[in-house]
Amino acid sequence: MPIDAKHEDLQSLRIDRTARTGGEGEPPAWARRYILVGIALLVVLGVVATAYRLFSRETPEVEVVRASAQNSDIGGVVLSASGYIVAHHKINLNSKVTGRVKWIGVEKGDKVKEGQILVRLEDDEFRAQYEQAKGAAENARAYLEELQHGSRPEEIQQSEHNLNEARATLTNDKIILDRTRGLTSQGVLSKQALDDATAKFEADQQRVNSLERGFQLAKIGPRQEEIARAHGALQQAQGQADYAKSLLDATVIRAPVTGTILERAAEKGELVTSGFASTAEGGPQGLVVSLADLNDLQVELDIAQDDFARLGPKQKGVVTVDAYPDRKWDGSIAEISPQANRAKATVQVKVQVVNPDEHLRPDMNATVKFLADEAQQRASSQPQGVFVPTAAIKDHDGKKFVFLAFAGKATARDVKILSQRSGGVLVQGLNGGEDVITTAPQDLKDGDKIKIKGQS
Repeated sequence: MPIDAKHEDLQSLRIDRTARTGGEGEPPAWARRYILVGIALLVVLGVVATAYRLFSRETPEVEVVRASAQNSDIGGVVLSASGYIVAHHKINLNSKVTGRVKWIGVEKGDKVKEGQILVRLEDDEFRAQYEQAKGAAENARAYLEELQHGSRPEEIQQSEHNLNEARATLTNDKIILDRTRGLTSQGVLSKQALDDATAKFEADQQRVNSLERGFQLAKIGPRQEEIARAHGALQQAQGQADYAKSLLDATVIRAPVTGTILERAAEKGELVTSGFASTAEGGPQGLVVSLADLNDLQVELDIAQDDFARLGPKQKGVVTVDAYPDRKWDGSIAEISPQANRAKATVQVKVQVVNPDEHLRPDMNATVKFLADEAQQRASSQPQGVFVPTAAIKDHDGKKFVFLAFAGKATARDVKILSQRSGGVLVQGLNGGEDVITTAPQDLKDGDKIKIKGQS
């Protein structure tokens, strides 16, 4: 093929860029239209989203409680309340003295009898103090008996002998004095000899007087005041001995009542104190053991003041516990607090368990269903229903309803109140198991979207 012909063929294969409209390097018109429409749609969507966020109401957050169906297997129930099993009399045993535990003979759960030895403390120091005080008391008692018995016959006889001897000496002194006085007047003896004889006579006369008084006292015996003083000294010494004996006896800790050991707080070698206990490790302990009679149990309840009027003294009830829901125990009100709890708006009531057994233990959760008297039970029966908290009940033109949380929305449901319960009401119109709204905005309406607190 000639070169010119090849050149022409190559020229026909080239792209003619001059045929494009709008100038060189610009997109076609149809592409520009699509781009502008897309930008407009994005702007409109942004404006709509912003307006929705600004003007739409935020989804409210609510709190819910699961409604529970109530069993009506007990007829004539006027009130149901929950509380805890407590021992009627729980005793915390402390030590009257400070000392180290020498021996402890019980474990938690052991049954003990009244007077049984539970703990022994080291008693060497207390025993020595008692022996010392006991000796002082015996010494005081011996002295008092000596005074009360008076002088012995031998002592009286000895006093009389000493007196007679002194009198004889005094008689001899009188003779010597008279002779000396005569010789002195005659000038035979000096005046000094007379003075010596006179002094000896007067001294022996004083001795005779003293022995005469001693002889009379020996015959009379001790004075009543001295006996009374000795009696007081004996009482003081005996009191100190009794106190030392009480401290010695306190080193042996006994069970004050028949019961069951609830807690063992001390171990062998630990220091227990009658004063302030220490919380530091190795410090003196205050509590040694605690025990209670588990045949004397009560249920401690806090009854709302709104429900308190339904109860009365000695009112009977049926006791159940969460641990054994199929078991029941009889009970009756044993104690009603004379003072209400202002903070909780409740009154404390204690129900005596009539027939406790080994299934019941202190601090167990318990429920008491208080029964109406026989006349009330015959007049009416307790209907079945569903328990809901008081805060869930709403009122509209005299009609009661609740809001249920279902599928992310609030659903209104009409209910009928059957009876009051502690902390809530028994209603008709629910099946039990529904999520009842207890806390929500005041303007919540049927069908509003909601968000449950604590759930994402």
